[in-house]
Amino acid sequence: MRLFHGWLSSASRRVRLCLAEKGIDYDSVPVDLAAQEHHSPAFLAMNPNGVVPALVLDDGRFLYESATICEYIDDVLPNPPLRPADPYARATMRNFVRWTDDKLLPNLLILNWSIALQPVASQWSDADLAGKLARIPTPERREAWRRIARKPYSDDEKRAALDALLALIPKMASMLGSGPWLMGAHYSLADIAAMPFVARIAELAPEAMAEARMPAVVDWWQRVQQRPAFAQARIERFDVALRERQATREATEAPAA
Repeated sequence: MRLFHGWLSSASRRVRLCLAEKGIDYDSVPVDLAAQEHHSPAFLAMNPNGVVPALVLDDGRFLYESATICEYIDDVLPNPPLRPADPYARATMRNFVRWTDDKLLPNLLILNWSIALQPVASQWSDADLAGKLARIPTPERREAWRRIARKPYSDDEKRAALDALLALIPKMASMLGSGPWLMGAHYSLADIAAMPFVARIAELAPEAMAEARMPAVVDWWQRVQQRPAFAQARIERFDVALRERQATREATEAPAA
C-alpha cells in the first residue's frame, strides 16, 4: 500500500494510527499542502475531493476519506479489531466519527491553516491565487484558501473555532463513563478519530483538560500516547513539527554559497 498524506493533517494522522495499530507496512508519500500538491491532476485522480489522505491499494485502486479508509483497513485485517462487534455500538461509533468530521474539523482547519498555510498563501499574487483556486475541486476548500490568502481569520473567529473544538472534551468525558475507551472496554476507531483533535486541544488550550476538571479525558490522553502506534504514526507537536519543516524548507531553498 502507498499512503499519500500530510504529516500535520488530522485525517492523515487518523489513518497512520490505524495502520500502525494493525501493524501494516506501507509506503509513506508525504504531500506538500503549502505547495498544493494535493490539487495536482495526479492526486485528483486518486481523490477527486483534493484532500489528504489517499490510500493506493496493492492492486492499484484508490481509497479516500479517512473514516472510510480506517473501516476498510479493519475489514481486510480484522485483528486486532478496531470496531465494536455489537451492531448498535458500531453504529454509535460511526455517528461519533461523523460528528468529529462535521463539527470539529472545519474549526480545526481555521486554527491549523492560520498557522501552517497562511504565511505562504498571503504571498501569492492575484494571478497566482486565481490559478490555484481554479484547481481546487470543492467550493468550501476554495473559500478556505481564499480566506487565508486575502482575508485571514480574525482573533474572534479563531477564538470561536477553539471554543467549538472544546465541545469534544465534555462529550468524551461522558463517553468514558462506560469504560476506559470511548466505546467501552476496547480501543476503537472512535479513539483514533478523536486523537488528532485532542492533540491540538492539549497544545492550544491545556487548561481545558486540567485533571481536576476532566480526569477521565486526561487519563485517556495519557494512555493513548503510551500506545506503540502513537510513536509509529509520528504524532508530533504541531508547532514543533511546523518549525522543523520550515527550517528544512528554507535550508533546501537557500542559494549555494
